[in-house]
Amino acid sequence: MHTTISHHDYAYARDVPLFDEDGFLYDPSLWTKELAQQIAATELGSLTDAHWQIIAFIRDRYLRLGAMPPMRRVCRELGYERDAVKGLFGGCRKLWRIAGLPNPGEEAKAYMD
Repeated sequence: MHTTISHHDYAYARDVPLFDEDGFLYDPSLWTKELAQQIAATELGSLTDAHWQIIAFIRDRYLRLGAMPPMRRVCRELGYERDAVKGLFGGCRKLWRIAGLPNPGEEAKAYMD
């Protein structure tokens, strides 16, 4: 596996790409905190406790329900303003990639930026 990971520099496990062409992880079960840190390093910099809290919430909701929770729910349940979450991640697309979740599809991606 490469030490630096971006969607332009595909990482491989057993010669199988981990990311699709948009930088989304194919298999969320392969996600680790170390992988999130590597993705964030190329997208944002280092991750804070606030980042990790939001990532954990998003991953939990997606893995239990199979869908991205509305950002208003994330903000309400975690006590963040929408602008604060956007300031942390720069948008939902980066959050989704760092959280190691699969490509949500073209329609959903249109709402993520």
